[in-house]
Amino acid sequence: MSPVGLHQMAYRTWGKPQNPKVLLCVHGLTRRGTDFFALAQAMSDEYFVVCPDIVGRGDSDFLTNPMYYGVPQYVSDIVTLIARLAPKQLDFFGTSMGGLIGMVLAGMEHQPVRRLLLNDVGPRIEFAFLTRLMTYLGKPVTFKSEAEGLLYVNSITETFGRHTQEQLRHLNLPQLIQKDQEWIMHYDPKISVPLMAQNPMTAAAGELALWKSFDSIQIKTLVARGVESDLLSPDTVEEMCRRNPYVSAIEIAQAGHAPAFILPEQIAIARKFFLS
Repeated sequence: MSPVGLHQMAYRTWGKPQNPKVLLCVHGLTRRGTDFFALAQAMSDEYFVVCPDIVGRGDSDFLTNPMYYGVPQYVSDIVTLIARLAPKQLDFFGTSMGGLIGMVLAGMEHQPVRRLLLNDVGPRIEFAFLTRLMTYLGKPVTFKSEAEGLLYVNSITETFGRHTQEQLRHLNLPQLIQKDQEWIMHYDPKISVPLMAQNPMTAAAGELALWKSFDSIQIKTLVARGVESDLLSPDTVEEMCRRNPYVSAIEIAQAGHAPAFILPEQIAIARKFFLS
């Protein structure tokens, strides 16, 4: 539910639905649940893995009022999904925006998450990342062919790390959909509207609210930072670890924002954290 009505959220699953242990994997701002194909498959021996398309993305509905594209709505939707799944044990992997959703959820009273992995995100978002984001977010982009679209998506995901062309194809092909003989991005361009409406005062208030949520987290939390990240600075990671005794951190080599967690060595980090 949103203030303008009801909408549907799609999700993909790996593993056995009767498994009482659920791993919820939530994607970044312009991505979708298919990002976790490798991680989900690797974790499905231990978990029922659930990867939603957050509203406005992928196979989920678009909102009629784009001003509701924001973390409060996304957290509400995830709570509805958790209620549907009714897990006995819930762990949460959040990349970028997905990490913000997990951070806010885990900071609430009576929250259901046992362990939280924040993939290259914290309460403070660096200005350099926002500048890069605005070079492509919300701009209408169409492609004459799937191959042309894939080249574009590959170019804006170079910061995810060093990957083969086949790995990039698996990762980025779902980001494209065909419409009227053209190829377009899978998400509603209007997800940029709330971001474009921000000013320094509202941005500062948003960061303050995120720090408040983060400080309230009382579960084991791992912050994974790409060493080349332009969103999450080393200083922010240091402050996160200092402020909250439940938090530890690890750096991922040869990756910026955000590590894709499709490489074996990165998947091993998640397995060790959630299963140890």
